[in-house]
Amino acid sequence: MTVTTRFAPSPTGHLHVGNVRTALHNWLWARKHGGRFLLRIDDTDVERSKEDYVAGIRADLAWLGLDIDAEERQSARFALYEAEFEKLKAAGRVYACYETPDELEVRRKILMSRGLPPVYERKPADAPVPEGVAPHWRFRLDHDAPIEWTDLIRGPQHFEPTTMSDPVVRRADGSWLYLLPSVIDDIAMGISHVVRGEDHVSNTAAQVQMFAALGASPPAFAHEALLVGTEGKLSKRLGSLGMASLREQGIEPIALAALLARLGTSDPVEPVTDLAPLVASIDFARFGRAPARFDEAELALLNQKILHHIDHAAVADRLPAAIDEARWKAIRPNLTTVAEAADWLAVFDGPFVPTETEAADRPVLRAAAKAALDIDWSADPWHALTAAVKEATGAKGRALFLPLRRALTGRDHGPDMAELLPLIAKEAAIARLTSAGGS
Repeated sequence: MTVTTRFAPSPTGHLHVGNVRTALHNWLWARKHGGRFLLRIDDTDVERSKEDYVAGIRADLAWLGLDIDAEERQSARFALYEAEFEKLKAAGRVYACYETPDELEVRRKILMSRGLPPVYERKPADAPVPEGVAPHWRFRLDHDAPIEWTDLIRGPQHFEPTTMSDPVVRRADGSWLYLLPSVIDDIAMGISHVVRGEDHVSNTAAQVQMFAALGASPPAFAHEALLVGTEGKLSKRLGSLGMASLREQGIEPIALAALLARLGTSDPVEPVTDLAPLVASIDFARFGRAPARFDEAELALLNQKILHHIDHAAVADRLPAAIDEARWKAIRPNLTTVAEAADWLAVFDGPFVPTETEAADRPVLRAAAKAALDIDWSADPWHALTAAVKEATGAKGRALFLPLRRALTGRDHGPDMAELLPLIAKEAAIARLTSAGGS
């Protein structure tokens, strides 16, 4: 069996971290098993579906490095749905219903007032059919046997169909709801594993019977705990946190993947620089049932850690041309985003705005300007410079290093000066030291 997973977003909005996590887990599972990862655009809602959102979904998956093996559009598969629907109708597994939403709501309240579950009550076969009313259609659940499957995350699942309402699968206007087309597509596309949020568990119970009614075995299911915010509950922030916002914040796609891959599992979140370790480690047996907490502060910190290990080649297209590999290696331990690299151009090449020099530091800086004239800049200028200044002035520790760092970089903190100083032109360094030392 070829492992085949799918990500099936509706193009009615932009992807957010919750459904990106679902896409990632589907992709990781397929790649771990040498299988296929499919993108299915669930665009049966013609009015709300937009091509801009479809393009955005593709772009976000590409940004994350989640390559797809094939793409399908539900809007191109209506003929298939119609054919399978007719088979179910002929077999008596879908049936017409004529109640209005108001009538259903009244009946639901009556049942609840009697202490009964608000389950849809089937009409007798000889019930009158109202004239001039288009029906909606329900799938007839088989009440003779329990619905059971072993979930890859939640374990054994058991539903009594007598406690479930026959689900509506088609509206009166002929449009499709999610449940039936999804099953038809999963069969036709050879989906072996359906990985999705635990909010779909009750849908799965109905869909298990739909697979059987269409003569197919259901795929394996993995229903993962939903993402929650740091406050421990679903938040509007998570529902609106899209990839564009994260890109604007300077979040690296591998950082987001590294966090989302491990949230809700017993595996630690680790700073990785490519997807391979995440592919190797995915195991639904290690996913827990507790809600997975998504913390933007944790993401930002992970992003920073990962950035400190990313090779120049991976970010070169987003760096100023003057930030070559040597300069990148020198400054990356001090960056929180790639965009901050541009802030170091002035340190390397100017124009340079020095900090105000304290009077007590001027002797150190004048000695440094003089010593720098005779230092071989191609060797190890920083250690040669500090050794010469220490010998000339007796300065050491903070009194030696901080004035030099401030004069050469205009900052109190930054990269290792032994790596940074050779990347500043000797003439520029001498000019800075001379200016800061005064006369």
